[in-house]
Amino acid sequence: MTFPPGSRAPLPPETGGGRGAGGGGCVAALVLILEIPVALVTGVQLGLREWARSGAVGKKAGAVPEVPPMDWVPTLWCGAFTLGALTVAVVFLRSAHPYAGGIQLCIAAFALLVTLGVWNDAYDRAHPAPLPPCPTRAGVPCAENTEGTEDPGRSGHQCRSGGDSQECADSGG
Repeated sequence: MTFPPGSRAPLPPETGGGRGAGGGGCVAALVLILEIPVALVTGVQLGLREWARSGAVGKKAGAVPEVPPMDWVPTLWCGAFTLGALTVAVVFLRSAHPYAGGIQLCIAAFALLVTLGVWNDAYDRAHPAPLPPCPTRAGVPCAENTEGTEDPGRSGHQCRSGGDSQECADSGG
């Protein structure tokens, strides 16, 4: 059964089946061959961007690293590639090339997963987990206690039940 262009229903084989019965596979292969360099260029560009960011200029030894803002560029690049693959899939499906459209839908689904992964990576980088309170083991970064020392549990005093200063072993009370 073949799908004539512009038709949603296949023609039975006895009617001649229209022209280009294998055209959907050829078109799918051609578009796939064109998408591979686009995906590679996008990946290399984003990889080089990440590589340049890893050797950030102006880092001071012993300085507390600042939390970088959310970087939307990789997410937008991958999202644009996903949208392009989805647009091509819709065009193929509307022009009665179900094989080519199905391949493009698979590519768009994979690109969407990559886009979500890139977004999650950028989100995790911009919103790091809080540092453990000091003191920690040597070489492990920690957050200094900047809160008041009124709470014996947070000031380093050893308390029996976590209560007020009268219950602490070293409070003198």
